[in-house]
Amino acid sequence: MEIILLQDVEKVGLRGDVVTVADGYARNYLIPRRYAERATEAKVNELRKRDEIRARQEARTVEEAQQIADRLAQAELRFDVPAGPTGRLFGSVTPTNIADELWGTLKVRVDRRKIELPEPLKRIGRYEVPVEVFEDVLVEVTTLVVPEGGELPPEEALAALEAQERAEDQILFVCAAFSAMTTDRRHRTALAEEEAIAEPQPKVLNFASSMMPVEGFTLICSFMTSPHSGAPTSPVPTPGVSLAKDPTLRGLL
Repeated sequence: MEIILLQDVEKVGLRGDVVTVADGYARNYLIPRRYAERATEAKVNELRKRDEIRARQEARTVEEAQQIADRLAQAELRFDVPAGPTGRLFGSVTPTNIADELWGTLKVRVDRRKIELPEPLKRIGRYEVPVEVFEDVLVEVTTLVVPEGGELPPEEALAALEAQERAEDQILFVCAAFSAMTTDRRHRTALAEEEAIAEPQPKVLNFASSMMPVEGFTLICSFMTSPHSGAPTSPVPTPGVSLAKDPTLRGLL
């Protein structure tokens, strides 16, 4: 289905983009949540006219672009966003947010597609965001992402918060892997015990008893994944890590 995005959607597109997605994704997720609307000929034409008006407000010469770049180099954007205790945002700051803020605070019109942000900002911090004002005219705009109701911590504190989050993510990753392995173990143990009823095997009983020491680790994982623990409630696996090769998991295999 062809749709018009009403908001930035990660890995799909930016607000105002006309994109094609699976029918079910559009009907069941994007459209009901007002992330998008069905693209009709009338709406697409209206969108193009709006883009043409905005384009006329952008820099049209190198000299004009350089003047705008000089202003942006001195500017500082600020976004106050709800965030968790480790600095992770409940949401994100996207290129469209930055383009809107540039227009709202400085009356500088920049195409959101010219804001070179590989992915949305998802943590509090101080960022230098590259903006292409015109061809060969690039400027970095200082952008502060601040926890709502607070101020931005010093760089050392930000680094410590990020390290804390990485440690929690690693624990959650191990917990998820541990849960999967113990579930598989219990399943295999139950099958072995059923076989042992017909033909008793001491080795099966020893294997079953070896499950006892894991209960303490299970309690730790239960706490870490609890919504009251302050930790993220869904594990974030380390990219490219194999469960069988991860040294933190070898003792559990």
